Amino acid sequence: MSREDRESRREAAPIRKARYFDYSLLFFLVVLLGVGYVMLYSTSAYTATLRNGDSAFFLKKQLFASALGAAGLIFCVVVDYHFWKHISGALYVVSFIMCVFVLFAGNESHGQSRWIEIAGINVQPSEIGKVAVIVAMATVISKIPKQLRNMENLLKLFALILPIFGVVAANNLSTALIIFGIAFIMAFVAYPGYKPFFIIVALGGLAAWMLMMLPGMEYRFERIQVWKHPENFETGYQTLQGLYAIGSGGLFGKGLGSSIQKTFVPEARNDMIFSIICEELGLFGAICIIVLYILLIWRCLFVALNARDMFGSFLVIGIMAHIALQVIMNIAVVTNTMPNTGVTLPFISYGGTSLAITISEIGIVLSVSKGIQMK
Repeated sequence: MSREDRESRREAAPIRKARYFDYSLLFFLVVLLGVGYVMLYSTSAYTATLRNGDSAFFLKKQLFASALGAAGLIFCVVVDYHFWKHISGALYVVSFIMCVFVLFAGNESHGQSRWIEIAGINVQPSEIGKVAVIVAMATVISKIPKQLRNMENLLKLFALILPIFGVVAANNLSTALIIFGIAFIMAFVAYPGYKPFFIIVALGGLAAWMLMMLPGMEYRFERIQVWKHPENFETGYQTLQGLYAIGSGGLFGKGLGSSIQKTFVPEARNDMIFSIICEELGLFGAICIIVLYILLIWRCLFVALNARDMFGSFLVIGIMAHIALQVIMNIAVVTNTMPNTGVTLPFISYGGTSLAITISEIGIVLSVSKGIQMK
Protein backbone atom coordinates (compact mmCIF):
# COMPACT_ATOMS: atom_id res chain seq x y z
CA MET A 1 0.00 0.00 0.00
CA SER A 2 1.38 3.36 -0.99
CA ARG A 3 1.93 6.25 1.40
CA GLU A 4 -0.87 8.25 -0.26
CA ASP A 5 -3.36 5.38 0.27
CA ARG A 6 -2.50 5.12 3.98
CA GLU A 7 -2.96 8.86 4.49
CA SER A 8 -6.31 8.84 2.68
CA ARG A 9 -7.54 5.93 4.87
CA ARG A 10 -6.59 7.81 8.06
CA GLU A 11 -8.49 10.85 6.83
CA ALA A 12 -11.58 8.78 5.97
CA ALA A 13 -11.60 6.88 9.30
CA PRO A 14 -14.11 8.21 11.89
CA ILE A 15 -12.65 10.34 14.69
CA ARG A 16 -12.75 8.50 17.99
CA LYS A 17 -14.07 10.60 20.84
CA ALA A 18 -12.35 10.23 24.19
CA ARG A 19 -14.43 9.58 27.29
CA TYR A 20 -14.31 12.37 29.84
CA PHE A 21 -14.00 12.27 33.62
CA ASP A 22 -13.86 15.47 35.65
CA TYR A 23 -10.79 14.87 37.82
CA SER A 24 -10.61 18.57 38.68
CA LEU A 25 -14.03 18.34 40.39
CA LEU A 26 -12.79 15.37 42.38
CA PHE A 27 -9.65 17.31 43.28
CA PHE A 28 -11.61 20.29 44.63
CA LEU A 29 -13.78 17.92 46.67
CA VAL A 30 -10.72 16.27 48.24
CA VAL A 31 -9.15 19.65 49.05
CA LEU A 32 -12.35 20.91 50.71
CA LEU A 33 -12.62 17.70 52.74
CA GLY A 34 -8.97 18.03 53.79
CA VAL A 35 -9.51 21.62 54.91
CA GLY A 36 -12.62 20.45 56.75
CA TYR A 37 -10.74 17.76 58.69
CA VAL A 38 -8.02 20.19 59.76
CA MET A 39 -10.48 22.89 60.82
CA LEU A 40 -12.82 20.42 62.54
CA TYR A 41 -9.97 19.03 64.65
CA SER A 42 -8.73 22.52 65.46
CA THR A 43 -12.25 23.62 66.43
CA SER A 44 -13.41 20.55 68.35
CA ALA A 45 -10.28 19.09 70.00
CA TYR A 46 -10.68 21.04 73.26
CA THR A 47 -14.40 20.26 73.62
CA ALA A 48 -13.89 16.62 72.64
CA THR A 49 -11.17 16.21 75.28
CA LEU A 50 -13.41 17.61 78.01
CA ARG A 51 -16.56 15.70 77.02
CA ASN A 52 -15.19 12.45 75.64
CA GLY A 53 -11.58 12.21 76.78
CA ASP A 54 -10.43 11.98 73.15
CA SER A 55 -9.34 15.08 71.24
CA ALA A 56 -10.05 13.35 67.91
CA PHE A 57 -13.55 12.11 68.86
CA PHE A 58 -15.45 14.35 66.43
CA LEU A 59 -12.79 13.98 63.73
CA LYS A 60 -13.14 10.18 63.86
CA LYS A 61 -16.91 10.43 63.47
CA GLN A 62 -16.40 12.82 60.56
CA LEU A 63 -14.01 10.37 58.91
CA PHE A 64 -16.58 7.60 59.34
CA ALA A 65 -19.25 9.76 57.66
CA SER A 66 -16.74 10.57 54.92
CA ALA A 67 -16.09 6.85 54.39
CA LEU A 68 -19.82 6.26 53.94
CA GLY A 69 -19.92 9.20 51.54
CA ALA A 70 -16.91 7.83 49.62
CA ALA A 71 -18.68 4.48 49.26
CA GLY A 72 -21.74 6.34 47.99
CA LEU A 73 -19.58 8.35 45.59
CA ILE A 74 -17.98 5.21 44.15
CA PHE A 75 -21.40 3.58 43.75
CA CYS A 76 -22.78 6.67 41.99
CA VAL A 77 -19.77 6.85 39.66
CA VAL A 78 -19.90 3.17 38.71
CA VAL A 79 -23.68 3.06 38.18
CA ASP A 80 -25.06 4.86 35.15
CA TYR A 81 -26.84 8.02 36.31
CA HIS A 82 -30.03 7.00 34.47
CA PHE A 83 -30.49 4.50 37.31
CA TRP A 84 -31.82 7.40 39.40
CA LYS A 85 -34.44 8.15 36.76
CA HIS A 86 -35.81 4.61 37.03
CA ILE A 87 -36.18 4.79 40.82
CA SER A 88 -37.19 8.46 41.11
CA GLY A 89 -40.75 7.65 42.18
CA ALA A 90 -39.72 5.06 44.75
CA LEU A 91 -36.99 7.32 46.14
CA TYR A 92 -39.48 10.17 46.54
CA VAL A 93 -42.07 8.00 48.31
CA VAL A 94 -39.51 6.40 50.66
CA SER A 95 -37.97 9.75 51.58
CA PHE A 96 -41.44 11.23 52.22
CA ILE A 97 -42.38 8.32 54.50
CA MET A 98 -39.10 8.73 56.39
CA CYS A 99 -39.72 12.48 56.81
CA VAL A 100 -43.22 11.75 58.18
CA PHE A 101 -41.91 9.02 60.48
CA VAL A 102 -39.31 11.34 62.03
CA LEU A 103 -42.08 13.70 63.18
CA PHE A 104 -43.56 11.01 65.43
CA ALA A 105 -40.71 8.69 66.33
CA GLY A 106 -37.50 10.56 65.60
CA ASN A 107 -34.51 10.93 67.89
CA GLU A 108 -34.35 14.36 69.54
CA SER A 109 -31.33 16.65 69.70
CA HIS A 110 -31.36 20.28 70.93
CA GLY A 111 -35.13 20.07 71.29
CA GLN A 112 -35.70 19.03 67.65
CA SER A 113 -36.74 15.62 66.32
CA ARG A 114 -34.87 15.30 63.04
CA TRP A 115 -33.12 11.91 63.09
CA ILE A 116 -34.05 8.25 62.91
CA GLU A 117 -31.76 5.36 63.80
CA ILE A 118 -30.99 2.82 61.07
CA ALA A 119 -28.56 -0.02 61.84
CA GLY A 120 -27.17 1.96 64.76
CA ILE A 121 -26.55 5.08 62.65
CA ASN A 122 -28.51 8.32 63.05
CA VAL A 123 -29.93 9.34 59.67
CA GLN A 124 -31.51 12.69 58.85
CA PRO A 125 -34.37 11.99 56.38
CA SER A 126 -34.60 15.62 55.25
CA GLU A 127 -31.15 15.28 53.65
CA ILE A 128 -32.38 12.29 51.65
CA GLY A 129 -35.45 14.38 50.81
CA LYS A 130 -33.22 16.93 49.06
CA VAL A 131 -31.83 14.24 46.77
CA ALA A 132 -35.33 12.85 46.14
CA VAL A 133 -36.54 16.30 45.05
CA ILE A 134 -33.54 16.78 42.73
CA VAL A 135 -34.06 13.40 41.07
CA ALA A 136 -37.84 13.83 40.79
CA MET A 137 -37.56 17.33 39.32
CA ALA A 138 -34.88 16.25 36.83
CA THR A 139 -37.01 13.27 35.76
CA VAL A 140 -40.16 15.31 35.14
CA ILE A 141 -38.33 18.17 33.40
CA SER A 142 -36.51 15.77 31.06
CA LYS A 143 -39.77 13.97 30.16
CA ILE A 144 -41.91 17.04 29.41
CA PRO A 145 -39.60 19.95 28.54
CA LYS A 146 -41.97 21.53 25.98
CA GLN A 147 -45.04 21.30 28.23
CA LEU A 148 -43.20 23.34 30.89
CA ARG A 149 -43.50 26.41 28.69
CA ASN A 150 -47.06 26.60 30.02
CA MET A 151 -47.42 28.36 33.37
CA GLU A 152 -50.05 25.88 34.58
CA ASN A 153 -47.66 22.98 34.07
CA LEU A 154 -44.89 24.96 35.77
CA LEU A 155 -47.07 25.33 38.88
CA LYS A 156 -47.84 21.60 38.72
CA LEU A 157 -44.09 20.96 38.73
CA PHE A 158 -43.77 22.98 41.93
CA ALA A 159 -46.70 21.06 43.39
CA LEU A 160 -44.48 17.99 43.09
CA ILE A 161 -42.27 19.18 45.95
CA LEU A 162 -45.09 20.29 48.26
CA PRO A 163 -45.48 16.97 50.17
CA ILE A 164 -41.81 16.79 51.20
CA PHE A 165 -41.56 20.57 51.61
CA GLY A 166 -44.56 20.67 53.96
CA VAL A 167 -43.45 17.73 56.11
CA VAL A 168 -39.85 18.98 56.42
CA ALA A 169 -40.99 22.55 57.13
CA ALA A 170 -43.00 21.33 60.12
CA ASN A 171 -39.83 21.05 62.22
CA ASN A 172 -36.95 22.20 60.00
CA LEU A 173 -37.81 25.35 58.06
CA SER A 174 -34.21 26.02 56.99
CA THR A 175 -33.95 22.67 55.18
CA ALA A 176 -37.40 23.23 53.68
CA LEU A 177 -36.20 26.57 52.31
CA ILE A 178 -33.23 24.82 50.69
CA ILE A 179 -35.59 22.26 49.12
CA PHE A 180 -37.73 25.11 47.79
CA GLY A 181 -34.62 26.91 46.54
CA ILE A 182 -33.38 23.82 44.68
CA ALA A 183 -36.76 23.37 42.98
CA PHE A 184 -36.94 27.09 42.17
CA ILE A 185 -33.52 27.13 40.48
CA MET A 186 -34.19 23.95 38.48
CA ALA A 187 -37.58 25.27 37.30
CA PHE A 188 -36.10 28.68 36.52
CA VAL A 189 -33.53 27.07 34.21
CA ALA A 190 -36.21 24.91 32.54
CA TYR A 191 -38.81 27.65 31.98
CA PRO A 192 -38.18 30.29 29.26
CA GLY A 193 -39.89 33.20 31.03
CA TYR A 194 -39.50 35.17 34.29
CA LYS A 195 -42.92 36.47 35.35
CA PRO A 196 -44.28 33.23 36.91
CA PHE A 197 -41.39 33.13 39.34
CA PHE A 198 -42.49 36.38 40.99
CA ILE A 199 -45.81 34.66 41.72
CA ILE A 200 -44.05 31.55 43.01
CA VAL A 201 -41.83 33.63 45.31
CA ALA A 202 -44.89 35.43 46.64
CA LEU A 203 -46.72 32.14 47.24
CA GLY A 204 -43.61 30.68 48.89
CA GLY A 205 -43.30 33.70 51.17
CA LEU A 206 -46.98 33.43 52.09
CA ALA A 207 -46.57 29.72 52.87
CA ALA A 208 -43.52 30.45 55.08
CA TRP A 209 -45.45 33.17 56.91
CA MET A 210 -48.41 30.81 57.48
CA LEU A 211 -46.05 28.16 58.85
CA MET A 212 -44.63 30.68 61.31
CA MET A 213 -48.15 31.51 62.44
CA LEU A 214 -48.82 27.93 63.53
CA PRO A 215 -48.94 27.28 67.31
CA GLY A 216 -45.47 26.62 68.73
CA MET A 217 -43.70 28.42 65.86
CA GLU A 218 -43.46 31.83 67.56
CA TYR A 219 -39.72 31.35 68.05
CA ARG A 220 -39.23 31.90 64.31
CA PHE A 221 -40.41 35.51 64.67
CA GLU A 222 -37.97 35.86 67.57
CA ARG A 223 -35.14 34.78 65.26
CA ILE A 224 -35.85 37.79 63.06
CA GLN A 225 -35.67 40.10 66.08
CA VAL A 226 -32.43 38.42 67.20
CA TRP A 227 -31.01 38.91 63.72
CA LYS A 228 -31.78 42.65 63.84
CA HIS A 229 -30.58 43.21 67.43
CA PRO A 230 -28.58 40.19 68.70
CA GLU A 231 -27.23 42.19 71.62
CA ASN A 232 -30.75 42.52 73.10
CA PHE A 233 -31.51 38.80 73.29
CA GLU A 234 -29.99 35.89 75.19
CA THR A 235 -30.35 33.74 72.06
CA GLY A 236 -28.17 36.25 70.19
CA TYR A 237 -25.14 35.01 72.14
CA GLN A 238 -24.08 32.61 69.35
CA THR A 239 -24.29 35.32 66.69
CA LEU A 240 -22.30 37.82 68.75
CA GLN A 241 -19.57 35.33 69.63
CA GLY A 242 -19.30 34.34 65.98
CA LEU A 243 -18.94 37.98 64.94
CA TYR A 244 -16.27 38.48 67.61
CA ALA A 245 -14.36 35.53 66.13
CA ILE A 246 -14.59 36.94 62.60
CA GLY A 247 -13.52 40.41 63.72
CA SER A 248 -10.56 39.20 65.77
CA GLY A 249 -9.10 37.19 62.88
CA GLY A 250 -7.96 40.20 60.90
CA LEU A 251 -6.36 39.75 57.50
CA PHE A 252 -4.28 36.60 58.08
CA GLY A 253 -5.75 35.21 61.32
CA LYS A 254 -4.31 34.21 64.67
CA GLY A 255 -2.88 30.96 63.33
CA LEU A 256 -4.16 27.42 63.06
CA GLY A 257 -5.31 26.12 66.45
CA SER A 258 -5.01 29.55 68.10
CA SER A 259 -8.69 30.43 68.23
CA ILE A 260 -10.01 31.70 71.56
CA GLN A 261 -13.65 32.02 70.52
CA LYS A 262 -14.03 28.31 69.77
CA THR A 263 -14.51 27.80 73.51
CA PHE A 264 -17.34 30.37 73.54
CA VAL A 265 -19.15 29.93 70.21
CA PRO A 266 -21.99 27.38 70.61
CA GLU A 267 -21.91 24.64 67.95
CA ALA A 268 -18.57 25.94 66.69
CA ARG A 269 -17.85 22.63 64.93
CA ASN A 270 -21.24 22.63 63.16
CA ASP A 271 -23.04 25.67 61.78
CA MET A 272 -20.52 28.25 63.04
CA ILE A 273 -17.26 26.68 61.90
CA PHE A 274 -16.76 29.42 59.29
CA SER A 275 -16.37 31.96 62.09
CA ILE A 276 -13.48 29.93 63.55
CA ILE A 277 -11.95 29.68 60.08
CA CYS A 278 -12.04 33.49 59.89
CA GLU A 279 -10.45 33.78 63.33
CA GLU A 280 -7.63 31.30 62.73
CA LEU A 281 -6.95 31.84 59.02
CA GLY A 282 -8.18 35.41 58.68
CA LEU A 283 -9.90 37.06 55.75
CA PHE A 284 -7.30 35.57 53.40
CA GLY A 285 -8.09 31.99 54.47
CA ALA A 286 -11.84 32.61 54.31
CA ILE A 287 -11.54 33.95 50.76
CA CYS A 288 -9.45 30.93 49.74
CA ILE A 289 -12.17 28.57 50.96
CA ILE A 290 -14.87 30.57 49.18
CA VAL A 291 -12.79 30.37 45.99
CA LEU A 292 -12.60 26.58 46.40
CA TYR A 293 -16.39 26.44 46.55
CA ILE A 294 -16.65 28.65 43.47
CA LEU A 295 -14.26 26.36 41.57
CA LEU A 296 -16.22 23.26 42.61
CA ILE A 297 -19.52 24.86 41.52
CA TRP A 298 -17.87 26.00 38.26
CA ARG A 299 -16.92 22.39 37.46
CA CYS A 300 -20.49 21.30 38.20
CA LEU A 301 -21.71 24.00 35.81
CA PHE A 302 -19.30 22.74 33.14
CA VAL A 303 -20.67 19.22 33.48
CA ALA A 304 -24.27 20.47 33.39
CA LEU A 305 -23.67 22.46 30.20
CA ASN A 306 -21.97 19.54 28.46
CA ALA A 307 -24.09 16.65 29.76
CA ARG A 308 -25.18 14.00 27.29
CA ASP A 309 -28.90 14.57 27.87
CA MET A 310 -31.37 16.81 29.67
CA PHE A 311 -31.84 14.45 32.62
CA GLY A 312 -28.13 14.45 33.40
CA SER A 313 -27.93 18.20 32.96
CA PHE A 314 -30.75 18.90 35.42
CA LEU A 315 -29.43 16.36 37.91
CA VAL A 316 -26.20 18.35 38.06
CA ILE A 317 -28.06 21.69 38.16
CA GLY A 318 -30.01 20.46 41.20
CA ILE A 319 -26.88 19.26 43.00
CA MET A 320 -25.05 22.48 42.14
CA ALA A 321 -27.99 24.49 43.50
CA HIS A 322 -28.01 22.41 46.70
CA ILE A 323 -24.32 22.99 47.44
CA ALA A 324 -24.38 26.67 46.43
CA LEU A 325 -27.46 27.46 48.54
CA GLN A 326 -25.97 25.82 51.63
CA VAL A 327 -22.66 27.66 51.25
CA ILE A 328 -24.41 31.02 50.76
CA MET A 329 -26.87 30.50 53.62
CA ASN A 330 -24.23 29.26 56.07
CA ILE A 331 -21.86 32.17 55.42
CA ALA A 332 -24.79 34.62 55.49
CA VAL A 333 -25.88 33.30 58.91
CA VAL A 334 -22.36 33.36 60.36
CA THR A 335 -21.85 36.96 59.21
CA ASN A 336 -25.38 37.88 60.44
CA THR A 337 -26.48 38.82 56.92
CA MET A 338 -29.61 36.71 57.41
CA PRO A 339 -31.42 35.19 60.44
CA ASN A 340 -29.99 32.07 62.02
CA THR A 341 -31.19 28.98 60.15
CA GLY A 342 -28.92 26.16 61.29
CA VAL A 343 -27.44 25.22 57.89
CA THR A 344 -24.13 23.35 57.72
CA LEU A 345 -21.16 24.35 55.55
CA PRO A 346 -20.79 21.57 52.93
CA PHE A 347 -17.77 19.25 53.31
CA ILE A 348 -16.40 21.26 56.26
CA SER A 349 -18.99 21.37 59.07
CA TYR A 350 -19.30 18.40 61.39
CA GLY A 351 -22.21 16.25 60.27
CA GLY A 352 -23.04 12.66 59.43
CA THR A 353 -25.92 12.38 56.96
CA SER A 354 -25.31 15.80 55.42
CA LEU A 355 -21.65 15.06 54.72
CA ALA A 356 -22.27 11.55 53.36
CA ILE A 357 -25.08 12.76 51.09
CA THR A 358 -23.18 15.73 49.63
CA ILE A 359 -20.12 13.56 48.90
CA SER A 360 -22.39 11.01 47.20
CA GLU A 361 -23.98 13.79 45.15
CA ILE A 362 -20.57 14.65 43.72
CA GLY A 363 -20.44 11.01 42.62
CA ILE A 364 -23.61 11.59 40.58
CA VAL A 365 -22.03 14.65 38.96
CA LEU A 366 -18.94 12.59 38.10
CA SER A 367 -21.17 9.88 36.62
CA VAL A 368 -22.81 12.48 34.38
CA SER A 369 -19.37 13.79 33.41
CA LYS A 370 -18.48 10.32 32.09
CA GLY A 371 -21.07 10.84 29.36
CA ILE A 372 -19.27 13.91 28.01
CA GLN A 373 -17.37 13.14 24.82
CA MET A 374 -14.26 15.13 24.01
CA LYS A 375 -12.88 15.37 20.49
